Amino acid sequence: MGKLDGKVAVITGGTSGMALAGAKLFVDEGAHVFISGRRQEALDEAVALIGRNVTGVQADSADLDDLDSLFDTVKLEKGAIDVLWASAGVGHASGLGEVTAEHFDAAFSLNARGTLFTVQKALPLLNDGGSILMTGSNASLRGYPTWSVYAASKAVLPVYARAWVAELAERKIRVNVLTPGQVATPMMEDVMTDEMKAVFESLIPRGEMGRPDEIASVALFLASDDSSYVNGMELVVDGGTTVI
Repeated sequence: MGKLDGKVAVITGGTSGMALAGAKLFVDEGAHVFISGRRQEALDEAVALIGRNVTGVQADSADLDDLDSLFDTVKLEKGAIDVLWASAGVGHASGLGEVTAEHFDAAFSLNARGTLFTVQKALPLLNDGGSILMTGSNASLRGYPTWSVYAASKAVLPVYARAWVAELAERKIRVNVLTPGQVATPMMEDVMTDEMKAVFESLIPRGEMGRPDEIASVALFLASDDSSYVNGMELVVDGGTTVI
């Protein structure tokens, strides 16, 4: 018996990395999973990799019309949601003197604004007693040079969670933030040089990056009844980086 038997989960940004690993694990644990992503080719590849009990919906989480289409599809096919993982996000390094309005707007439009409206638009479909989790970043917990905009756009998520716990108390919907540290994902490959990755890896006590499956297992914990008494929390999964 799986930990998510009969459940319906929606994972945004689910075409690669941690979210894709989570989608696969959720399916293995009995859920039907809807994943979204901006690129149809990547979406098709992710659906094929997961193989069963998955629906892919092309959607940019920064686009409110796309979010409407995503949840219209969920409503049509399944009617309700038990687990929402708002994981779509973007991050690029930029020093204070080089930050542009476009860089700022891209980070906040997806990471802060997009996450809020993802949750808002899912609410009518969320079953009472459901679980919401959002992907944060340990960049918001310490000062990494050149990552201030990305860190700030992720720092709002625990604030959302604390407020929404109070708003959703009557419906017994839990809201938590899963905050990973340095994880070997395609996004990290895209935005970091080898030198930058080596620096970040040196900060981890075990001396090596996290793996997407290690984050997925924590997402399963937050999605399932195993975490029934965990609410409004930021769960940091960074191998100890931010405590030393």
